Amino acid sequence: MTTDTAGADTAREARIQAVRALEAEFSELIVHFRAMVAENAGRVSPGMLPAAYKIFTTIVRRESVTQAALAEHLMLDKGQLSRTVRELEELGLIVRAPDPTDRRSSLLSPTPFGLQRLAFARGPQEDGLISALEHWPVQDIETLATLLHTLLEDVAPANVRRRNGTPAPE
Repeated sequence: MTTDTAGADTAREARIQAVRALEAEFSELIVHFRAMVAENAGRVSPGMLPAAYKIFTTIVRRESVTQAALAEHLMLDKGQLSRTVRELEELGLIVRAPDPTDRRSSLLSPTPFGLQRLAFARGPQEDGLISALEHWPVQDIETLATLLHTLLEDVAPANVRRRNGTPAPE
């Protein structure tokens, strides 16, 4: 084994160990995120399931989205999504409006009440994250957000890649 090969093997092993450590941190972050989603769902509406919260927050992020686009983005069964959308409507969190580009479908949008409930639900976590990052330079926070976005773009399947909150073109 030459020195170059040994150096390349050592660098590769170091990269593998670093990626494994990153994966472990992502795993812990996911556990924390799931707990936060469950708490937030209950604050939006008692008894709301985390899946309904995920659908609702995706509608909020998109501002206006068709049910078909939502199903594709979230990789959900259309029947399950349809039931959840009805529940969100009944709770007054979202509203349907005719899609001006396709009369066969409708656009889902958050209601002012829905936005108010979401702000209330997110308050404790947003305050906690702001507090946790209080001593970070703003540039470091922006860099982390950029790096995470870049990582998502590189590893996500094409049908869930995002740019500015919308699916990337195929």
